[in-house]
Amino acid sequence: MRALYKPDAGPGLVMTERPRPVPTPDEVLIRVLRTGICGTDLHILRWDDWAASSVTAPLVPGHEFFGEVVEVGSSVRDVAVGDRVSGEGHIVCGTCRNCRAGRRQMCIRTQGLGVQRDGAFAEYLTLPGANVWVHHGDVDPDVGALFDPLGNAVHTALTFRLVGEDVLVTGCGPIGLMAIAVARHAGARFVVATDVSAARLALASTMGADLTVDVGTGAGSSGTEAVRVAQRQLGMREGFDVGFEMSGAPGALPTMVDTMNHGGRIAMLGLPSGPIAVDWGKVVTHMLTIQGIYGREMFETWQTMSAMLQSSAALRERIGSIVSARYPARDWEAAFAAAAAADGGKVVIDWTEI
Repeated sequence: MRALYKPDAGPGLVMTERPRPVPTPDEVLIRVLRTGICGTDLHILRWDDWAASSVTAPLVPGHEFFGEVVEVGSSVRDVAVGDRVSGEGHIVCGTCRNCRAGRRQMCIRTQGLGVQRDGAFAEYLTLPGANVWVHHGDVDPDVGALFDPLGNAVHTALTFRLVGEDVLVTGCGPIGLMAIAVARHAGARFVVATDVSAARLALASTMGADLTVDVGTGAGSSGTEAVRVAQRQLGMREGFDVGFEMSGAPGALPTMVDTMNHGGRIAMLGLPSGPIAVDWGKVVTHMLTIQGIYGREMFETWQTMSAMLQSSAALRERIGSIVSARYPARDWEAAFAAAAAADGGKVVIDWTEI
């Protein structure tokens, strides 16, 4: 099969021939139709400090995908040849305390598809049957490839009650954009979004943000005053009730802490690249809650996002519009360059065109 491959520990990928994987009795073999490019994949391509410390090479990367089941292991249940599927890329041990308690997303021995085991940037991949999500309705292949990051957005956005609440979203990458759409779908009153990219802020408006704030120009190091201006424009008399920190940018969490209402709740998905100075006194005296978010709840998040997409044409349209470019697999270098530019939506690779 053709695959994007990292032959050793170092920068770069190569498109090459690799052996077609053979599923074990508890796995399925999937023919990949689409893959999404994630920030994790860019780290692996560049082989930065995070990749060097976390990734097992040699490796086929990639973890966001949509495909068709072509072979089913003898021990797999509820998955059939011909099913159109996405997959949960966190592969858990099943025996640690959290796994046994049904909190598989908190497994202490999680392995990542395309990080510690061969992933989806290939014509075929194997995945444990327990990790396969079968789409029982019609799903656009591009949207099917977004289910992994959409799950991150849904997990983040629905951590706290949203109906009638005022929401601040810091970071309008693809997951932040999807979180805005989910917040709007779930009944938030006002949604304000911040970023440093004018193009992504424009996308945030199409996702349902009431106001967008460019924190890269004239907003100071934290952007706090610019966000307060947005609050006044909306007629908000108190701070935000809920925050989604999606960027990992050094100024984002301090801005959020400064502009939350007393008792505000923050769901934090963005991974900081270094220490962040936060006014912890304000966290205490304003009784703020900060909840770290990682991945998706297995598999409640998958059920929720499938149900929301099935029930809302508006949400389907918004999520689908996040795909800003699709490239044939043979043009993978151009696809990665477009994703690295970070000035648009989601970039998808089509594995039917090699």
